[in-house]
Amino acid sequence: MLNILWLAFFLIAAAAGLIRWLALGDADVFAQIVGSLFDMARLSVEVMVLLFGTLTLWLGFLRIAEAAGLVEKLARLLGPLFARLMPEVPRGHPAIGLITLNFAANGLGLDNAATPIGLRAMRELQTLNPRPDTATNAQILFLALNASSLTLLPVTIFMYRAQQGAADPALVFLPILLATSASSLAALLSVALMQRLRLHDPVVLAWLGGAALLLGGFMAVAAGLSAAALSALSTLAGNLVLFGIVIAFLVAGLLKRVAVYDAFIEGARQGFDIAKSLLPYLVAMLCAVGVLRASGALDFALEGLRWAVTQAGLDTRFVDAMPTALVKPFSGSAARAMLIEAMQHFGVDSFPALVAATVQGSTETTFYVLAVYFGAVGIQRARHAVGCALLADLAGVVAAVLVCYWFFG
Repeated sequence: MLNILWLAFFLIAAAAGLIRWLALGDADVFAQIVGSLFDMARLSVEVMVLLFGTLTLWLGFLRIAEAAGLVEKLARLLGPLFARLMPEVPRGHPAIGLITLNFAANGLGLDNAATPIGLRAMRELQTLNPRPDTATNAQILFLALNASSLTLLPVTIFMYRAQQGAADPALVFLPILLATSASSLAALLSVALMQRLRLHDPVVLAWLGGAALLLGGFMAVAAGLSAAALSALSTLAGNLVLFGIVIAFLVAGLLKRVAVYDAFIEGARQGFDIAKSLLPYLVAMLCAVGVLRASGALDFALEGLRWAVTQAGLDTRFVDAMPTALVKPFSGSAARAMLIEAMQHFGVDSFPALVAATVQGSTETTFYVLAVYFGAVGIQRARHAVGCALLADLAGVVAAVLVCYWFFG
């Protein structure tokens, strides 16, 4: 699947470039495409430098938690649930605890902690893989849920809105929470369908029902807070949890008589080894994404969408927010730029800007996640991972549009 997808990006870019040159008279298009190749190659190295530091830091702390037995305890606690969702993973396997920590960090918006933990979880799952170049069912479910934007506290979206002068930066909190819930549910259901998982199992229903109740309670509490209080709570919770995790790992290591410094160095070495293996996968995927964007293919898709919506006689206000949706699976920085541009052009509290903010908070950089998570373990055959992840993105976008019409339409 990744082979076909990667090739398709270049062929679509070539076709779009020819249309811009021959039909629209844009002779500079191929210079832009070639320039994007070099720009993306340079960006890949810059991303690698960031990943080197982040991975070595967090995998160092994570090794302390493993030595103290925290990951093992978490794996035993969640064994009954993961025995149904990932039946090929043995109960008590360290991957289960790491997956749980990754989901918790993602939910709190702690991206700098979630990615290193997620990569370590993927490597643990890879130890159970009988075909190292092909994704297992467990790896696909883990990646699809990661690509569905599991976020409870979208602090960065509040920050962007505040920077653009929004009177109520947290106005989109509930819409984002509803839309990201839809994308995560779509990811789970699509993978369950492909892998024939029994989601109607009483254990699974109990866990999902409990999560729904907690989410509903969290939304009810948050809805009663002022914008300033909600933004302050989001920032405080994120930083407090992040540093609290570090202290908890260190204290647990101390109580278990772990040589915490030696354990940290051991884990940091693992992070370095993981990071250096990612560069070829990042260069391949980011360069393909770069030529697709530079060719104007995404612009053609946007105009086609606008035409289709107009022909259907539907309201077209949401189409102005779709540049963010179209580029988000390919590039987080491009989507952020599109969001800010929408805020500046239409107004920070305009309908297109509110939709764009909700989309930004409820979708993920799917192809980056694919490149990093599967690249870390050398997986080349993604099977149904790409389809399920993109379906989750689509569900997030559709839900974002519908929720914004409900709240702000």
